[in-house]
Amino acid sequence: MNITGPETLVFGVTDVKSCNQYLIDYGLIAVASSEDGGRFEALDGTGVEIAHRDSSALPPGLDTSSMLRKTVYGVADAASLRAIGDELRKDREVTALSDGSLEAVDDMGFMLGFQVTKKRAFSLPAEAINAPGAPVQRAVNIIGVDDSVVLTPRTLSHVVLFVPDAAKAEAFYVKRLGFKVTDHFDGVGPFLRPQGTLDHHTLFLIETPPFLKGCEHFTFHMGGPTEVMQAGTRFVEKGYESFWGPGRHRFGSNWFWYFNSPLGCHVEYDADMDLHDDTWDARHAPMGADASQLFLFQHREKWAPGGPPPAVKSTGQ
Repeated sequence: MNITGPETLVFGVTDVKSCNQYLIDYGLIAVASSEDGGRFEALDGTGVEIAHRDSSALPPGLDTSSMLRKTVYGVADAASLRAIGDELRKDREVTALSDGSLEAVDDMGFMLGFQVTKKRAFSLPAEAINAPGAPVQRAVNIIGVDDSVVLTPRTLSHVVLFVPDAAKAEAFYVKRLGFKVTDHFDGVGPFLRPQGTLDHHTLFLIETPPFLKGCEHFTFHMGGPTEVMQAGTRFVEKGYESFWGPGRHRFGSNWFWYFNSPLGCHVEYDADMDLHDDTWDARHAPMGADASQLFLFQHREKWAPGGPPPAVKSTGQ
């Protein structure tokens, strides 16, 4: 079951206009955007789809306040798609949709879709750095900072789910869909990657009370830590509220910056995630600040070492 990773997240929201604008301001490309919803894509065609929560085109919602309606995974080929269908039909309904994809519900009640991957290939260099003792990456007279650069997310990275039974959810993704556990927060849940990617995780499960079941956050990969910092700063300047970050995680090593959103979950920028293969041994750690981040910054207004300019005294005129 060569699942390559998540390709589309589908949300049923209460405020379509705000969600559409949020995703545009986040940096995704508006392939379609109207008062009824839209599709917003990264450079490789992965993305987010929005519709009003009452739309008849949406899958049923969860029995919680979560707005996530469906996670669509890409698979490498038609044989993988058939294998997934055959496996899941052993104990649940699998629907074949008119676009050739399959649809089924996981053991926690989340709707999943599976399609032969529609990712677009693209070529774009990663962030280049220069360091003493290492070959030059950024050539002489090429600057590393550009205020005018367009920052477009590159690909859908991962989704994090609140689940009432992390062990049961883990068993479904591992035993039924072939995901691998890369690391584990004991008493909380696993970081998981499907067979078709080396990314540290495309799914993280967090055990919570049943009423919280839903999407905690999702994120797209950026081109490097500078892009995370620059995109996040621009997002704050547009009036969006920072929730956590910027910083760098321990498990996965990815840079992060999380924001509040009108989609009923947090939305993250990330970059530079670890890659793992089947020889990797999963680490275990208790959930906590020391395990979840190597370091953490906090956004504040720009300043210079000399401090802000002195206040102008009123002349009384």
